[in-house]
Amino acid sequence: MKKQTSPELETMRHSAAHVMAAAVCRLFENVRLDIGPATEDGFYYDFDLPHRLGPEDFPAIEAEMAKIVAEDHPFERVEIARDEARRMLEERGQTYKIERLAEIPEGETITLFKSGEFVDLCRGPHVAATGRLGAFKLLTVAGSYFHGIETNPMLQRVYATAQMTQADLDAQVRQLEEAKLRDHRRLGRELDLFSIEESVGPGLIHWHPKGARVRCLVEDFWRQEHFRAGYELLYTPHIGRAGLWETSGHLGFYRESMYAPMQIDENEYFIKPMNCPFHIQIYQGRRRSYRDLPVRYAELGTVYRYEKAGVLHGLLRVRGFTQDDAHIICTPEQIESEIREVIRFARAMWRAFGFEDIAAYLATRPEKAVGEEARWAQATAALEAALQGEGIPYETDPGGGAFYGPKIDLKVRDAIGREWQMSTIQFDFNLPERFDMTYTAADGTPHRPYMVHRALLGSIERFFGILVEHHAGAFPLWLAPEQVRVMPLTDKQLPYAQSIATALRQRDFRVTVDSAPDKIGAKIRQAQVEKIPYMAVVGGREEQAGKVALRHRTSGDLGPMDPDAVIARLQDEVARKGAASAQE
Repeated sequence: MKKQTSPELETMRHSAAHVMAAAVCRLFENVRLDIGPATEDGFYYDFDLPHRLGPEDFPAIEAEMAKIVAEDHPFERVEIARDEARRMLEERGQTYKIERLAEIPEGETITLFKSGEFVDLCRGPHVAATGRLGAFKLLTVAGSYFHGIETNPMLQRVYATAQMTQADLDAQVRQLEEAKLRDHRRLGRELDLFSIEESVGPGLIHWHPKGARVRCLVEDFWRQEHFRAGYELLYTPHIGRAGLWETSGHLGFYRESMYAPMQIDENEYFIKPMNCPFHIQIYQGRRRSYRDLPVRYAELGTVYRYEKAGVLHGLLRVRGFTQDDAHIICTPEQIESEIREVIRFARAMWRAFGFEDIAAYLATRPEKAVGEEARWAQATAALEAALQGEGIPYETDPGGGAFYGPKIDLKVRDAIGREWQMSTIQFDFNLPERFDMTYTAADGTPHRPYMVHRALLGSIERFFGILVEHHAGAFPLWLAPEQVRVMPLTDKQLPYAQSIATALRQRDFRVTVDSAPDKIGAKIRQAQVEKIPYMAVVGGREEQAGKVALRHRTSGDLGPMDPDAVIARLQDEVARKGAASAQE
């Protein structure tokens, strides 16, 4: 779900993109322009020019932008004939703009926007004049393929942001700086959690032992909670014949996001982009009565989608990922209670991982939709009633539903105030029709069930990336890949340290012993760098007393403790799960 930005701020940011492009054109020669839209967090512009732009160029560009703002050029909207626009762009050598011009549908008005000497092919809108810009700052530069297609030329994309006031900009920059420190890609390397190997391919994740341990803990908890909530867990194939994906509609609507088919035994097979058709087939494996419903199926199903290289981003946008996927198949009378249970389930799940601030969007019927209007109305009413009944703040997105059903998107806010769209509760009126799903009602006649797609965490990969950033890599005790590191002062205490580790392991804690010859200060510093929650220091005095000197990664020295007292403390903290602060 797109972050909500006021129209005034979005317009100002788009105008700032024009001003940035004008500044680049003043400072450098042979600049060819592509596009410069506003984004959720700011704006960008794509350039093709001989000079390789970098952060060292930002002060000069910002200074030139400030001059253009001071010059207070009006933004003038000019309607122009298509042929005239093409001639003008050809004269200026703007080849990318010529391609963009060709993409504008016939009959649509062609408009330019002028501000001083700068002219751009653009629909607008813009602020009245360049002097109306707020505070702005250039952030980064990255490569971007024209149209996002890898075989096209690589452009230079300059990212920037703008706010109405300097105070708002300063606050956003502070958040961005904090986000850099929490970047899951950097922390993934430093904490040895995961990697992406170019020899395998972009967007495909290698989980290292520590990251795999956290993933295992997440998945075990997920399975346990789903069994408690009345779900049955499934495992389904990774590939299916083309006919299955034709029935589901994926080959018609989703083909460009699917990997190329494999030829096996004279049949085309596709690697799955979604799990839904398999779940439906299991449902259809026998006749169903209204007494059998609701059916709740869940799967941690790995799927593959061909995402363009330009949108891949660490764990947050990948090509192979494991969906936290479920389908609820129920009667009309059951939908509201089922939706309420899903909302409760999602809130409890997110709180366990340390997220407390949860809000929602309700997306309703778009103009083009499948399914009976009465079913849409009933499903939408059930979603809204469930949100109200559970006391979840929500905004309505009129017409924002998928063509096959209305939905709720749940958003969580992380430790530095960023919102992430995560859980989805999505009705589907399309697949039940395509697969002719039925159940036998109380009157003995076949009825079409309601089907709800439901994801709590979204994908394990994306969730893990957000989890790393929320906790800045310092996982709460129950999720930490290594919970305790035992540190002997000298080799003489090594046997005692190992006995402490053994006692903790027997209670299912994840423990290592630091047997390196380093001094204790260096051992503690290394454990801090690795974000180990607890350190148990043992010297001659602790061994003689049968104790350990316990340290916490943020609280510091907790004093001498009996091993049983340490175990009780750890067990209590693990049991509290998400009650521990993400900022501890």
